[in-house]
Amino acid sequence: MDLSPERAEPNLERAEPNPEPVDLAAALARARSLERPGPDTPAGAAVRAWPGPPHALPQAVPGQLDLDRLLRLSLAASDGSGRLRPAPSAGALHPVDAELVVGPGCPLPPGRYGYDPLRHRVHHLGRQPDGTPPGASVELSVTPQRTVSHYGHRAWPLILLDTGHAAAALWLAARALDLAEPELRCDGRNETPLAALHFALPQAAGRTSRPERARSGELLARRSAAPPLTGTPPRDALRAVLTTAARAGAGELAWCAAVGEPRPELVEPAPDGTLRRLAAGEARPTLAVWAARQAWIADAGAVLLAHGCPTDADAPRIRRAHLRAGFAVHLAHLTAARHGLAARPVGSWQQADLGAALGGPPGRDWIVHGLALGTTHSDQEKTS
Repeated sequence: MDLSPERAEPNLERAEPNPEPVDLAAALARARSLERPGPDTPAGAAVRAWPGPPHALPQAVPGQLDLDRLLRLSLAASDGSGRLRPAPSAGALHPVDAELVVGPGCPLPPGRYGYDPLRHRVHHLGRQPDGTPPGASVELSVTPQRTVSHYGHRAWPLILLDTGHAAAALWLAARALDLAEPELRCDGRNETPLAALHFALPQAAGRTSRPERARSGELLARRSAAPPLTGTPPRDALRAVLTTAARAGAGELAWCAAVGEPRPELVEPAPDGTLRRLAAGEARPTLAVWAARQAWIADAGAVLLAHGCPTDADAPRIRRAHLRAGFAVHLAHLTAARHGLAARPVGSWQQADLGAALGGPPGRDWIVHGLALGTTHSDQEKTS
């Protein structure tokens, strides 16, 4: 197959992922502290400067994996600014980079490719590894500078959460294309790639009618709702959102939700599928302080919380917990939208030792990620 190169874009800065090793445990401890980030620094290029000319993604024929639609529904920018992507990102900075490892049965010839989400183009990087199976894998690495430029020392938890969100966007895109559930690798063992998903060919996947199948339109329409997010969600909707998150979290974290009026409390999923009270009382003002002092959270209808990842967690566990949290919150966000709720991920948390606040030992049960929920719908934000 001929890949006719398009004109290369000469104005991209070269940015390599993970230029220096990171002491992730120290980075997380500092991010959880009350220390405030310094002034903004340059974010650098919005996309890695992949070598070689850009190529359009060829149209798939029956039986091939449709990489064009898969990436359009997950990582591609909706405009040239890069701010409108199906995967949310802290500060709309999008630190996640994607490489494709393409095997037989795809519109692209087998090989390794770098993906440019702003132009929806790929750059051929070399041969695929020996033994690459049919279909394609998407490997997710990061350019930390983009997020560090604004969030400073608070960046690394956000970077990992963003990667989890990107993985979930790809996973949902496969469901929208009626593919088999992708093989997700996010065990935290590797610094790069941080996560990877393998997508089988359509004929290997077969058709499916599973109820959680995503729809293309709802993936492209997903946006983070702008505050305020007021109005307590109905109990059945909150239960569905929590159930989705707990299932997608694969046991890596615990899940609960702080609920507002008429009876402020913390609730968690019960084994019988209902919600049970974890603690009585109003938690949202405290959550607002812990979440980088975002005052609007105190008035949110409810706040979904992923918690765990103790102070003594090693780097693989930190990566795994945050990747899974981002993945699960992304799926929970879609469930919230299906129940008519406004939702907004909340990723930055300081001094948020939920376990200690509930009377447990300190340093064992930290808030890792959140999803604010409400029944009101203001104009939706176009930046995440």
